[in-house]
Amino acid sequence: MLKRRKAREKALFYLYQSDLLKMNVDELIQKDLKYKKEIDQFTLKLINGVKNNLDSLNEIINKYSTNWQIDRMSILDRNMLRIALYELIYEQEIPFKVTINEAIEISKKYGGEESGKFINGILGKAIEKIDIIKEKV
Repeated sequence: MLKRRKAREKALFYLYQSDLLKMNVDELIQKDLKYKKEIDQFTLKLINGVKNNLDSLNEIINKYSTNWQIDRMSILDRNMLRIALYELIYEQEIPFKVTINEAIEISKKYGGEESGKFINGILGKAIEKIDIIKEKV
């Protein structure tokens, strides 16, 4: 479990940095690989999953975040939501409860005071409609 938590955190850091610096996440990864920094396969799977499904993930976030457009969210919160939604939709072997709990805990650790509640609220709404969401993507 700890290994996957670290992978999620690392994926969040890459996506956060990419979003903040307006850089391609692949360039950030290549730079780290050049300097012999290891990148876990699950981390890469999450990053690529978010990158390859960004538009649909953003659409889902916008749909289930009442009164909050994605561009008004903190960079950390929107990227944690993207990672968690990617897992909920595409990673069938990971229980929903685990994904949601991990997203909340990581958000509380690195985000603002209200990040955990914010993430929980949006994921809670999305999970209620997960079968419909999966059909549409």
